[in-house]
Amino acid sequence: MPEPIRPIAITAYTAVSALGTGLAEHLASLRERRSGLRENDFTDAPLACAIGRVNGLEAQPLPEPYGAYECRNNRLAWAGINADGFLDRAREAIERYGADRVALLVATSTSSIGATEEAYARLDEAEMPADLRRSEVHTPHSLGLFLERVLGTRGPCLTTATACSSSAKIFAKAERLIRLGLVDAAVLAGVDSLCGSVLFGFNSLELVAPQACRPFDARRCGISIGEAAGFALVERDGPARAPRLIGWGESSDAHHMSTPHPEGLGARRALEGALARAGIVAADVDYINLHGTATPKNDEVEGAVVASAFPERVRASSTKGWSGHTLGAAGILEAVITLLAIEHGFVPGTLNCEQPDALAAPRLALDNEKREIRIALSNSFGFGGSNCTLAFARGAEA
Repeated sequence: MPEPIRPIAITAYTAVSALGTGLAEHLASLRERRSGLRENDFTDAPLACAIGRVNGLEAQPLPEPYGAYECRNNRLAWAGINADGFLDRAREAIERYGADRVALLVATSTSSIGATEEAYARLDEAEMPADLRRSEVHTPHSLGLFLERVLGTRGPCLTTATACSSSAKIFAKAERLIRLGLVDAAVLAGVDSLCGSVLFGFNSLELVAPQACRPFDARRCGISIGEAAGFALVERDGPARAPRLIGWGESSDAHHMSTPHPEGLGARRALEGALARAGIVAADVDYINLHGTATPKNDEVEGAVVASAFPERVRASSTKGWSGHTLGAAGILEAVITLLAIEHGFVPGTLNCEQPDALAAPRLALDNEKREIRIALSNSFGFGGSNCTLAFARGAEA
């Protein structure tokens, strides 16, 4: 097993999703058990499902200096990086360490494919329309190019696209880069926006539920797709009160393109790796934010793995009933929710779950629970068997 790592400080974080903009709105939605899911009003072609749509993106074009990067995904990123003063905090860190000593690690599963969809839909004699003839948005690295321009970083700039584990894995990448001495800090960004390819693609796999998703409910029948932007600033050192990333675990079981290993081998290895790097055991964990997509197989396998590895005192929940499954942004959005749970001492319940699976039930929080959380895990298990678990710890008391 891997050796324990030196924790790194999470000195700023924020998110934009269907729950709201910034930490205060996310916290209020969680406390009030107010879901951001709504009936699909995104696609022109009919598709009966619930979605987690961010309000107002259509009316918020990028500022003029960034016009070449104009697309829904980068609009969402711009909304996220400006929430809670995150952009100012990131720029302060870049000034403090130097632009070449700060990494920019981004994660997305679809990038700006929505703009490419529009370009093909509006082809004029086999040519893209003039307003979409911009190479900056027709690339998987569009998000990284845009944010590098905004921030002015000159350190490593990497895009991770490993399906639903994408923006959890960038936390692990940041820890490795800092531990190896290549950088002193990293800006992490996970952004995925709604688009036709995603909604109709998942529907073609018969994975989209006709109603709001029901994680770990015996009647669950699929996911609700959402969109989100999440950001975090991680540093080698930081204030004692700042929460810490204390461990991570990754695995690739490559069992199947869209179905987890039936015995959860990849998920189990990710969990074990996170515990080992954190130097803790399962009984030390207070809360687990489950991947919990509400598909029959994912929840069954994850529930069995958690039941076999953790005592019943450990609380667990899926928060996708609030936000929907935000795909490549799910890891960082759920990391933000986990950090809010640690800071404010509560376990967010599992919305829409009324008849929990027997294996999951003993640990599963259905309603919100007031609880001191010192150590928490966040699971992100993606298509193709790409798995990641993050371990977070509460900072020292002020």
